Amino acid sequence: MAKGVCHGHLFTTMKKIFTFIYLLSMIAFNTIHAEISWTLYDDGTLTISGTDIPNYDFNEIGDGSNNQYYINSPWYSQREKIKKIVIENGVKRIGNYAFYECSLISSITIPNSVTSIGSAAFTFCSSLTSIAIPNSVTSIGNGAFYGCSALTSITIPNSVDKIANTAFMGCSGLTSITIPNSVTSIGHWAFDHCSGLTSLTIGNSVTSIGSHAFDHCSALTSITIPNSLENIEEYAFYFCSNLASITIGNSVTSIGSYAFSGCSNLSSIIVDEENSCYDSRDDCNAIIETKSNTLISGCRNTTIPNSVTSIGESAFYNCSGLTSITIPNSITSIEYQAFYD
Repeated sequence: MAKGVCHGHLFTTMKKIFTFIYLLSMIAFNTIHAEISWTLYDDGTLTISGTDIPNYDFNEIGDGSNNQYYINSPWYSQREKIKKIVIENGVKRIGNYAFYECSLISSITIPNSVTSIGSAAFTFCSSLTSIAIPNSVTSIGNGAFYGCSALTSITIPNSVDKIANTAFMGCSGLTSITIPNSVTSIGHWAFDHCSGLTSLTIGNSVTSIGSHAFDHCSALTSITIPNSLENIEEYAFYFCSNLASITIGNSVTSIGSYAFSGCSNLSSIIVDEENSCYDSRDDCNAIIETKSNTLISGCRNTTIPNSVTSIGESAFYNCSGLTSITIPNSITSIEYQAFYD
């Protein structure tokens, strides 16, 4: 069993002449800026107590051609022995990179005392299958669960107010996710390449969905955009290839380029009749920018109304199910990659 107690420090810059192996051997002896105690038992259980698991650093060494990296957490050199993590009550924070690349962890206990989970805290914990985040947690950092490919379920508590950038990117085992009503924004790449995601519920307080947020969520079949949502950024649902239907709420005022491009199975698009910026007039199965009469997103069942004057950039991008379409005489411009396949 390995033990360690860590105290405040300023982590010094290592000279390049030190080898990677030597650096790893020294990590357990580096002191850190918040006191914690930890024990790694022979069965692979890592137990941590104290007040804070501090932020750790991602460090690279090398000449640029074949760089290697390490994290200066005290257990990083033993990460391949860690199978279970027990964080004891009293710990308030899980810092940046705390359990980065602990690829054999299958379970973790987070107590109600924890209020924040740092950036990349569980990145590449590829054996982690489920995690319960307590209601005490108010902040989940960038890339906190990036690459947790075995994760099948996670509950985001009502105490969290935003989903950070890349927070669950590459969690390909996730099958369903509910964004609670406390969340107001979903960050860039938040669920990018969550290819197993079949069910998505977006809470009614979300006002913004970031770029690439659900990029390549290829198992999604339907999306309902809540009336709170105002902004859908570019590539938000890019290549959600099994997406069959979209309903746009009445508060959406901005839809970025390629937001629904590559959704080759899309057959139904409905915009709420009370939306003042976009519409799906004449049951056209498309999103039309009302002021400019520009069709910005279509599908295989789209009928272009005679009132539309322009087909926007990427409007039918990779719309492989489209077999025919009639372009009315009212169209005066067809923009870049409008029918790119």
